[in-house]
Amino acid sequence: MLNRFFIEEHVKNALNEDIGFGDITTDYLTSEADLLKCTLNTRCDGIFCGKDVFETVFKVLSPSIEINFYFNDGDKIHKGDKIADITGPARYILMGERTALNYIQRMSGIATETHKYQVAIGEYKAKIVDTRKTTPGFRAFEKYSVKAGGGSLHRFNLADCAMIKDNHIKFAGSITAAVCKLKENISHAHKIEVECDTLEQVKEALTCGVDIIMFDNMDLATMREGVKLVNNKAITEASGNVNLSTIRDIAATGVDIISSSAIVAKAPTLDLGLDM
Repeated sequence: MLNRFFIEEHVKNALNEDIGFGDITTDYLTSEADLLKCTLNTRCDGIFCGKDVFETVFKVLSPSIEINFYFNDGDKIHKGDKIADITGPARYILMGERTALNYIQRMSGIATETHKYQVAIGEYKAKIVDTRKTTPGFRAFEKYSVKAGGGSLHRFNLADCAMIKDNHIKFAGSITAAVCKLKENISHAHKIEVECDTLEQVKEALTCGVDIIMFDNMDLATMREGVKLVNNKAITEASGNVNLSTIRDIAATGVDIISSSAIVAKAPTLDLGLDM
């Protein structure tokens, strides 16, 4: 998901934003000859994510920086764990510290939050998936973090899947009209999803032969009826009012997918630090 050239380009833009015309603190406190050894540590439990991005920040600044990791993306980490040793020119380690931490604290936070949601589903078949409520310019990293945390992915962008929402239905006049128009134009490789508020809409979507039916903000009893109605003729997705206290009951209705923006939008950063 995260190709090296993509990571490097993104990191260069981030460093340009942070360093600008120079690090006036580090530039005057260090020389090119100064060397530094430090460790990346975690101050809380969680799921580690962002190894390649962290390393790229420092390698872009200086190929001489060496990093030895003790954990990989998706690994559980515990308070006090040493994640990596970093050695190299002091100037560039100090210069890149904040940017490198910004990436992995955010990515590890999302991976950790996603893991909590998937664990909360328990023995049910449902998968937790993300949404398009992401940070502009950072979507690929956030979706990668969801995957590292044990979650699954919804569409990457608007070209991935045709998703008919309530406003599309109002504009087209009906679910049937919207689906017919789409089937005339989209590729055979694209799926069609319909957002349904009622069981009547579920029945109409089924009649149209759509691929995915979303139960939008339905109560648990209605969702259970919806799953019975669909009867494996389409993928079922639940959305709305999803949090750690409700997700298990939602999964128990029998839905295939549970989508939530919370695993990204409300994920706290994980407390990681570079200790000199």
